[in-house]
Amino acid sequence: MKRTKKSFENYNRYGYLFLLPFFLAFLIFQLYPILYTIFLSFTDLKGWNNEANLVGIKNYLDIAHNEMFRTSIKNTFILWTVNFIPQIGLSLLLAAWFTNIKLKLKGTGFFKVVFYLPNIITAASVAVLFYALFSYPVGPMNLILTKLGILEQPFEFFRSVGATRLIVSFIQFWMWYGQTTIVLISGILSIDKSLFESAMVDGATDGAIFRKITLPLLKPIILYTLVTSLIGGLQMFDIPFLLTNGNPANSVLTITMYIYKQAFTGSRNFNVAATASVILLLISILLSTLLFNFFREKSKVGDKQ
Repeated sequence: MKRTKKSFENYNRYGYLFLLPFFLAFLIFQLYPILYTIFLSFTDLKGWNNEANLVGIKNYLDIAHNEMFRTSIKNTFILWTVNFIPQIGLSLLLAAWFTNIKLKLKGTGFFKVVFYLPNIITAASVAVLFYALFSYPVGPMNLILTKLGILEQPFEFFRSVGATRLIVSFIQFWMWYGQTTIVLISGILSIDKSLFESAMVDGATDGAIFRKITLPLLKPIILYTLVTSLIGGLQMFDIPFLLTNGNPANSVLTITMYIYKQAFTGSRNFNVAATASVILLLISILLSTLLFNFFREKSKVGDKQ
């Protein structure tokens, strides 16, 4: 018995060895940059200077009154909200259809691949594609809409604030709804089938089964999807940057784009970029914590009922 326990402990050591590369990579390539960024947020480092002087919380006070930074925060949440609400709605609908015992849909594997395909296309390719689709004056969308009589003359989509935001939000939705659908399908398939079968025997409708069984048991997966989507949305950069560089009128300027422009363009304000990065980190932590607490409270209320 002692020999078995000792051999098991020796076997566990190999697990730590396999984990070691991750922790080393994290310490070198993630933890150090994070700590250094926090340090820079309390300095005046900018331009090509090699020396940084401590300035306390001055950068945080200044950025709080920075109109462009506030605009970037507003834009980020608008773009994320407009793309996530239809994304989670469609993904739940598709996941419910694909896992419905009564429907027994065929060829679901093919549709999963088709839905997930936009997620593996590079952002640069997607940006070029949509820029060509909505280009002015002879882009495909302008030609179709004018031919159908919906538009009397070509419309400059990328000079319209509303149109540009909708296009960017749609691209984000189109690229990520497939992955969200697959995650939700996996969550539904992990639920015991006997629960659905018992409900059908009792005469429950598909809608009642979805509301009373699927959604409550799917809360951990929905929470995971919500948190990961929120963090990804806060880091939105490539599509609005490659499509219009934040224009028109900074309408799709996101937080990460603001950080990039402060650090690598103009006067290279590394202190401002570092401050904005720390604030982005704090926003991510705060919102994630609020979501976890919200779902925990909901679960407690559901258990009491």
